[in-house]
Amino acid sequence: MSFSFKALHQSAIAKTGALIVMTMAISSCYLPVKFDAEIEVNRAGYYTMLFDGYLVDLTLYNKLVSGKMTPEEEKEKVAIIETDLLRDSKTNEFKYFGKGHFKVNWKGEGDLLDAKMVTFIRTSEVIFQLKYVANSGLIVFETKSISKDNRKRIVQMGLNMEGQIRFKTDMPIKDHNATYTKKDPKDKRFTWLVWDVKSVLQARPRALFIIE
Repeated sequence: MSFSFKALHQSAIAKTGALIVMTMAISSCYLPVKFDAEIEVNRAGYYTMLFDGYLVDLTLYNKLVSGKMTPEEEKEKVAIIETDLLRDSKTNEFKYFGKGHFKVNWKGEGDLLDAKMVTFIRTSEVIFQLKYVANSGLIVFETKSISKDNRKRIVQMGLNMEGQIRFKTDMPIKDHNATYTKKDPKDKRFTWLVWDVKSVLQARPRALFIIE
């Protein structure tokens, strides 16, 4: 998975003047800017969820691009972020690339019916989330919630979101907004829902499945 920080830096320089106000209006810190994600949930409720890609800390990005952070302060902040993410044993890789961007590989698996909810990164900082709603017999998949105004602000900051989410399941699908679906070529009982994410301005990916 390649990523061009030169192009990002050139874009950001032209937008530095408005960054502080924009970032203050966006409360959530981490944004997935380029990623590949694969999720599987079967009828028994067993799940696997994998994220491999780049996240940006919006506050750190803003301070660096606007020249309001020293190299020493950047190093300290990155160490805090690294500790934060590696605290989760499901985080298998962390690598900082500069300008507030870092590479993360995360994989979780287990019994969703027992756990009730699984979140990458955490409940206060949702990138991807699976929820079992016991009283309705539904499993909900949804991604980061960003308001329409904040989506526009992110683009004005010189950032965007790009990637693909693949969701494999043999559960009945109640509703979804995937780009397309297809049967698994090796096992027709399973369906793949695929979201091609090309812009932060797109509707956030989500789906509902029937578990009972």
